[in-house]
Amino acid sequence: QEQLVESGGGLVQPGGSLRLSCAASGFTLDSYAIGWFRQAPGKEREGVSCISSSDAILYYADSVKGRFTISRDNAKNTVYLQMNSLKPEDTAIYYCYTWIGRVNYWGKGTLVTVSS
Repeated sequence: QEQLVESGGGLVQPGGSLRLSCAASGFTLDSYAIGWFRQAPGKEREGVSCISSSDAILYYADSVKGRFTISRDNAKNTVYLQMNSLKPEDTAIYYCYTWIGRVNYWGKGTLVTVSS
């Protein structure tokens, strides 16, 4: 059964860093584009970053450009989101996402809290 599992969230002070992981089971991530989304309390889910299946195309939301980096490790079947210079407004549940054919796959999310 295909599924995505996020990890790496936690509490960090402003200016700190975290690395989120999105591990896949039941399929190999290197064949698919993978996206990271986030949802802050009281707000809609928004796209943060995306990496194409060939790694040739990377997308970052304006709010995270220059601070976040998306990458993948095919040997570990995992996609990462390195988050640096974190701000309180980055506080949210972070989800990874992909689609296979007409089926959407979402992980259950990992909570990132940026606070002093």
